[in-house]
Amino acid sequence: MLLSRVADNLYWGARYLERAEDTARVVRNFTELILDLPRGVGSSWEPLLAVAGSRAEYDEGHARAHESDIVRFLVADLSNGGSVVSSVAAARENLRTTREVFPRDAWQAVNDLYLFTSRDTESGVDRRSRARYLGRVITDCQRLDGVLGGMMRRDQAYELWRLGQMVERADMTTRVLGVRAASLLSTPAGADDYDEVQWMGVLRSVTAMQMYQRSHRGPIDGSSVVSFLLFDETFPRSVAGCVQGMRSALARLPRPDATMASVDSLEALLATLPAQATDGAALDTAMDRVQAALVDLNDRVYDTFVRGVV
Repeated sequence: MLLSRVADNLYWGARYLERAEDTARVVRNFTELILDLPRGVGSSWEPLLAVAGSRAEYDEGHARAHESDIVRFLVADLSNGGSVVSSVAAARENLRTTREVFPRDAWQAVNDLYLFTSRDTESGVDRRSRARYLGRVITDCQRLDGVLGGMMRRDQAYELWRLGQMVERADMTTRVLGVRAASLLSTPAGADDYDEVQWMGVLRSVTAMQMYQRSHRGPIDGSSVVSFLLFDETFPRSVAGCVQGMRSALARLPRPDATMASVDSLEALLATLPAQATDGAALDTAMDRVQAALVDLNDRVYDTFVRGVV
C-alpha cells in the first residue's frame, strides 16, 4: 500500500493537470466559437466563469466582465487556484514529492510544462497568441498521458493517478453540459440561426466533435449531443466513460468495497436521466446532482486512501 501522502499527491496531481488541460481546451474553443459567430451573437464571455464554477470568486476582485479580464483570471491569475497556471504549479508541487513512483520522463514533462506556463503568462491572455499558448498546454498534458501509458507500472500509484484524472474529467464534462448545453436547450427552436455552430462548440470543448460525428450521421442535434456526452461508454470523456474508468481503477486498489458504493450511486444516478434531453433547466439540475455525487466519491477516496478511516 502506498503512503497516504504519496496517494494524496498522486491523486491531486492528476486532478490538477486534468483541470489545467480541460480549462485550456474550454477557453481555446470558446475563443474560436466567438470568432466563428458574427459580431454581437453570443459574444458574452461570462459563460466561461460559469463553466469553471468561479463566478463568485471572480466578482470579488473584478468590477467588469470583459474578455481580457475573464481570460486572464482563468488562464494566468495565480490568485485563482483553478487557473491554468495555478493548476500546473499545484500539480508540479504535488508530484515533486512522488518521484520515487513517478517515471523520470513524466516528471520532466510536468516540469517542462510548469516552466512554459509560468514564463510568459500574458501570451495566454492576448487573443493573438492565446491559441498557441493553450494548445501547448493541451499537447504537453497529452504527452504526459502518453509517457505514463507507455512507461508506468500498472500498480496502485498508476490507478490512483487514473482515478484522479477520471474524477476531474467527469466534473468538467458535467460543467460544460450544465452551462453551455443547458443554455442552448433553453433557447426556443429557430431563435438562433447559429444553433449548429454553438453545438459544435460544446463538442469541441471536450474534444468530442470527430467521435460524435463517427457515431451520429447527419446534422448535429442538441439532444443527441447531450446523450453522447453523458452515456456513450466508448468515449473516454463522456460521463459514463469516466465512471467506467473510475470503477476500473478502484477495482485494482485496496478495499474496493469501501469506495465502490459511491461509483454505484453515481452510475445509478446516470441511469435515472432521460436518454434524450430537451429541457435545459432540468439538465442543469441533473448536472448539479452528478457533481454532488462526484464530491461524495472524492470524499470517500480521501477517507479511504489518505485518512485511512474507512
